[in-house]
Amino acid sequence: MLIATWNVNSIRARLDRVCAWLESRQPDVVCLQETKVEDAAFPHERMGDLGYHVAHYGQRTYNGVAILSKTPAEDVRCGMGDGGEDIEQARLIAGTVNGVRIISAYFPNGGEIGSEKYRFKLAWMGRLRRYLDASCKAELPLALCGDFNVAPEDRDVHDPALWRNTVLFSDEVRVALESVRAFGFVDAYRLHHAEPAFSWWDYRQLAFPKNMGLRIDHIFVTQALAARCTDARIDRDERKGKQPSDHAPVLAEFAPA
Repeated sequence: MLIATWNVNSIRARLDRVCAWLESRQPDVVCLQETKVEDAAFPHERMGDLGYHVAHYGQRTYNGVAILSKTPAEDVRCGMGDGGEDIEQARLIAGTVNGVRIISAYFPNGGEIGSEKYRFKLAWMGRLRRYLDASCKAELPLALCGDFNVAPEDRDVHDPALWRNTVLFSDEVRVALESVRAFGFVDAYRLHHAEPAFSWWDYRQLAFPKNMGLRIDHIFVTQALAARCTDARIDRDERKGKQPSDHAPVLAEFAPA
């Protein structure tokens, strides 16, 4: 089972690239973030032509998450269901595919340290941990996938000193992410790679050619899936070429149960 996650930064702007990538890589499940369209505007038919069923939770212009899968997702749920402040922000969708619970999540960016958006980000991550405790079981196969907007370690940042006091790498956000991970998750990418690696590069300052990036896109899996994880990788080539997203897809492969 090949699971992928990708912040496409607008499905409309990236549709041809996404479709070509799906045809080439043939993942079984793809979690998308920042689709930036309402549900009716998502390209359901185009995805169907490629053999994918769509579960989408969207809004106009901002946010938006989806699960594409070759077999239909079951028990699809949108949002955390706790009546939180982001009730109108489409940031989380969950569904079960072939016995694996899949969550596609778009964590808040956080704006600037100390801002209202930063406080919202920390609160949202706390709510996510409570959502996991209430809705999921750590002993079952579960994959939390998405743009987490957090680089967990120094090796996930091209210049740790430069990024230390930012919303993507502050001590507070890393502690908050560790609380989420402590639910029972393993970082699938780090099961197979110890070296520095990145999944996001700013459009500005020639960040991609200079490899000035951060690893903020993740596939976290419970032990039941970690034991089956045979490979993980970042598809860096998708950050190249014409009109790329600023994020690269992350993929993880799992042996049958």
